[in-house]
Amino acid sequence: MGSTSPLRIDKDDCALMVVDIQDRLLPAIHEHERLIAQSARLIQGARLLGVPIVWTEQYRQGLGPSNAAIIEAIGEAASPLEKMTFGCLDDDGVRAEVERLARPTLILCGIEAHICVAQTALRGLEMGHRVAVAEDAVSSRRAADREVGLARMRQAGAIPANVEMLLMEWMRVAGTETFRRMLPLLKG
Repeated sequence: MGSTSPLRIDKDDCALMVVDIQDRLLPAIHEHERLIAQSARLIQGARLLGVPIVWTEQYRQGLGPSNAAIIEAIGEAASPLEKMTFGCLDDDGVRAEVERLARPTLILCGIEAHICVAQTALRGLEMGHRVAVAEDAVSSRRAADREVGLARMRQAGAIPANVEMLLMEWMRVAGTETFRRMLPLLKG
C-alpha cells in the first residue's frame, strides 16, 4: 500500500485510529490529561480535514466507555468498535473497517503504547500500511512502558510524529480558510 508521497503524510491517504481511551483505564495512565487533550486535538483536526476515524474500545463491559472529551471530539464521525484483541487489527470488525476505508497510512493515538497501540502498529506494518504514531497522544501506565513501546514501534518502521506536526503536514498551507479554522487547535 503505497502513499502518494514517500516521505510526507498526506491527509487523503490517512485514517486516524483512536485506541481504547476509556475512563476506567485513564486514572492509572501516565500523564493522562496530556493524552486526552492531545488526542482530542488530533481528532478535531482530522474531522476538520476529512480524515476518517476508526475508534476502538477494549472490552467495554469491563472497562467502560471512552472518555467524554474523546466522545465529544469524535462526535458523529465514527462509532466505537469493541474488541477483545489487544491489537486493533487482530479484530475482524476493526480490520474490516480499516480495509473498507482503503487508506494506506494509519495514524495512531491512544493507550497503552506498549500493548494495544504497539500491537496495532506492528500488525498495520505487517499488512503493508504506513504507520505513524502521534507520540504526544499515546501513553501507558508507566513512563518507561510508554518509552519502550514507542521505541519498539519506531524500530519496526513506524513514523514518529506529534499532533501539531501531523495537523500542519495535513494542511500544508497557511492563510486558507481551513488554516483559520484550525488555529484554535494549533494554539491548544
